[in-house]
Amino acid sequence: MMLTLAAKELKSLFGSPLAWSVLAVLQALLAYVFLGQLDAYLSLQPRLTALANPPGVTEMVAVPLFGIAALVLLMATPLLSMRLIAGERRDRTLTFLFSAPLSLTEIVLGKFLGLLAFLAAVAALPALMALSLYAGGALDFGLVLANLLGLLLLAAAFAALGLFFSSLTASPTLAGISSLGAFLGLWVVNMAVTDPNSTLHTLSLLKHLESFNRGLVDSADIAYFLVFAALFLAFTVRRLDNQRLGG
Repeated sequence: MMLTLAAKELKSLFGSPLAWSVLAVLQALLAYVFLGQLDAYLSLQPRLTALANPPGVTEMVAVPLFGIAALVLLMATPLLSMRLIAGERRDRTLTFLFSAPLSLTEIVLGKFLGLLAFLAAVAALPALMALSLYAGGALDFGLVLANLLGLLLLAAAFAALGLFFSSLTASPTLAGISSLGAFLGLWVVNMAVTDPNSTLHTLSLLKHLESFNRGLVDSADIAYFLVFAALFLAFTVRRLDNQRLGG
C-alpha cells in the first residue's frame, strides 16, 4: 500500500502542469549552463594541453553542472512538495487518508518516495548531460557517479524537509514559502561559514555535498543526509499524529 501511495503521488506530480513547468525551466537552465561550461572548456583546451596534469572535461563541465543542479533542487523542491499534505488538509481529504489501511509512517513514506522519485528524474538531467560528453572524449565515471549519489542524497534531505513544512499548514502557498525560506537559510549558512570546525559547518547540507563533488564518497556525509531525512520524516509523522488525535 505504501508503494501504491508513492506511485499515486508520482503520477499526480507528473499530471500537474506546475511540475512539467518546473521540469521545463530546469532543463532549459541546466542546458544553458552545460553548453556554457562546454564552450569555456573548449576555448581553454589549447592552454590546458600545456599543463602537466590538466583537469578533464568531467571536472570542468560535469562537476559544475551538478553544483548548479543542487541549487536548482533547492529552489524547485518547495514548489513540488508544498501540496503533498497541505493540499490534502485544504481539500479536507486528509481524514480519508487517515482511514486508509496505512500507518502514519507508511503515509509519510509513501508521499516522500513519490516526491523523491520525481526529484530523481530531475537529478538524472545533469547525469545524462554528463554522459553525453563520453561521445567526444574520456569521462571520469567514478566522479560522475559520486556527484549523482550526492545529488540524490541531497534531494532526499530536501524532500523530507519540504514534506515536513507541508504538514504544518493547510495552505500550500504558505508551506511553499516556509520551506523555501528554510532552504535559503541553509544556503546562507553554507556561504557564511568559513571555519571548518564550526558547528554550523557541520549542519550545512551543501557543505556535506562538497566531498561528493570532489569524487569522495564519505560514509559520514552519507549518514548525515540519511539522518537529516529520517529526522524530518519522523517530525512529519509526529505532526500528523497530533493532527489525527486533535481531529
